[in-house]
Amino acid sequence: MSKQVRTIVIAGNGTNCEREVANACRLAGAEVADIVHIAELLTGRVRLEDYHFLNLAGGFLDGDDLGSAKAGANRLRHAQVAGSTVSVADQLRSFVADGKLVMGVCNGFQLLVKMGLLPDLDGSGRQTTSLTFNDRGRFEDRWSWLAVDEDSPCIFTRGHKEFYLPVRHGEGKFVVEDEQVLQRLEEQHLAVVRYADTELRPTMSYPDNPNGSVSAIAGVCDRSGRIFGLMPHPEAYVHRTHHPRWTREELPEEGMGLWMYQNAVRFVRDELL
Repeated sequence: MSKQVRTIVIAGNGTNCEREVANACRLAGAEVADIVHIAELLTGRVRLEDYHFLNLAGGFLDGDDLGSAKAGANRLRHAQVAGSTVSVADQLRSFVADGKLVMGVCNGFQLLVKMGLLPDLDGSGRQTTSLTFNDRGRFEDRWSWLAVDEDSPCIFTRGHKEFYLPVRHGEGKFVVEDEQVLQRLEEQHLAVVRYADTELRPTMSYPDNPNGSVSAIAGVCDRSGRIFGLMPHPEAYVHRTHHPRWTREELPEEGMGLWMYQNAVRFVRDELL
């Protein structure tokens, strides 16, 4: 593999944020940011092994029917790649085993959770968490403060205490199978980011917590910190003009969301190239 940082963004079946994600990867310094339709993986014309950083973008995957991303998870889990005996999910597991990075945003987060790749507390790949309907029963489109667990192993949030990012979802409420799962998430610091008030105190109060997620959890990682998913959209705040008050406040040129992609690119350069 070349010495370039190669990122791949999966598109198709309802995703609509792939261009923004690819742009964020390029701004963060990746030399390659390919937008690839899922059919290209299923036909075998594109291989995950040729990349370092996989992005599962947000949107309205499979029309948000059958539970957001559940149909997509089943597709990746059971559909074999043409000319082989493996599924895309098998390729994804090999990708992760090679020490590479995966980030899922919104529908992409839902997809990782429903495939059992997040949080995967015991390595079994069994689904123990989910995303369900917002407490208010409606689509939420607003900006949210996120407090970071600085003890988390998450690669993407290293060196940062807070993020201010937009949410755009109808099924963003993070729920757990039981209290034991929540306890393990807490103990292992896998609840990476939480919805917070302006003082960065995690909160269950609406609208700071836009969906009612248990323990205010907005995103989680796996034990390695290399697989990360969150409901807010980091790709939607990579430049100051994306901020809702950019004409009224003095803001840095780089938006907070870009920090996550910069961390990913830095990790690839330091650890994988």
